[in-house]
Amino acid sequence: MKSVNAELGATSELFMLLASIAYVVALIFFVLDLVKSSRTIGAVEARLAAGQAQAPAQAKVLAGAGAGGASAPAPAGAATADTSMDYSAGPRRSSARIAVALTAVATAIHGAAVLTRGIAADRVPWGNMYEFCTTGALVVSLIFLITLTRKDLRFVGSFVVGLVVIMLCAATVGFATPVANLIPALQSYWLIVHVSIAVASSALFTLTFAMSVLQLVQSSREARITAGGPDKAGFMRLVPPALSLENLSYRLNAIAFVGWTFTLIAGAIWAEEAWGRYWGWDTKEVWTFVIWTVYAGYLHARATKGWTGTRAAWLSIVGYLCIVFNFTIVNIYFSGLHSYSGV
Repeated sequence: MKSVNAELGATSELFMLLASIAYVVALIFFVLDLVKSSRTIGAVEARLAAGQAQAPAQAKVLAGAGAGGASAPAPAGAATADTSMDYSAGPRRSSARIAVALTAVATAIHGAAVLTRGIAADRVPWGNMYEFCTTGALVVSLIFLITLTRKDLRFVGSFVVGLVVIMLCAATVGFATPVANLIPALQSYWLIVHVSIAVASSALFTLTFAMSVLQLVQSSREARITAGGPDKAGFMRLVPPALSLENLSYRLNAIAFVGWTFTLIAGAIWAEEAWGRYWGWDTKEVWTFVIWTVYAGYLHARATKGWTGTRAAWLSIVGYLCIVFNFTIVNIYFSGLHSYSGV
């Protein structure tokens, strides 16, 4: 039996608390950026409509008047991601920059918390629900920051960081577990392979979930404006067209699906090594396959059956809800060979 460093475990919990606070502050700045930029864009649109002013042509933002994602001029401080979601050469948005910087700081502290937890337990920190949730939240934040180096996805920051905060709250309040040794069923190198791929895939699915929700809101807004209705979701001016969100979400879902396929395969190999069979219709195994089936159906329907728009978004959301159900309800309330939630 390996020794457990309870003092270092307490340090990990302190780091986790500090990371949570930093994430909350970052969330506030992401929301502030949405509010400030939306108001600025709205004021410019009003002045243009009245013929009182004309904004600089080099700074463009999404007007959202239709599915084509037409752009409208914007003043300094309002430039945002366009249809391609590439970074523009326009003025900097200070609130968004602060939010990203705070997210990076929070992620670094969060990483220290997960690392010290692993050192305290003398193993990989993926042995119970608390550790799955905190590590998963860390990977979500890391993938978001990595994606920001290629695409301007700051418009989805409030949703992604909000989900990270929810995951950390769930881990701390609902799944709190002291540092301890692994149960015998998890004492295998397959834990590293199987769980690491599952966590990375779930993190990508979390990002696409946020984008699918925004896609539904943007699609409804575009339809309303096209029909001559009022713009009731002004903050969505900062978000690219629904079609652009759908296309990027589809590509990320395809990458995550490959990872989930490896998760399913690695789990079967581990099951044969641990229990002498590749498949036993355990509840956890069944729901892992259900998730794979839903996303396989999503990719197939969109690629070959023309399932685009809101139908594709809803199917992506259903897939993520299956992941949440598998992680929470199945782990806590269903007994079986995978009953190792630690709560």
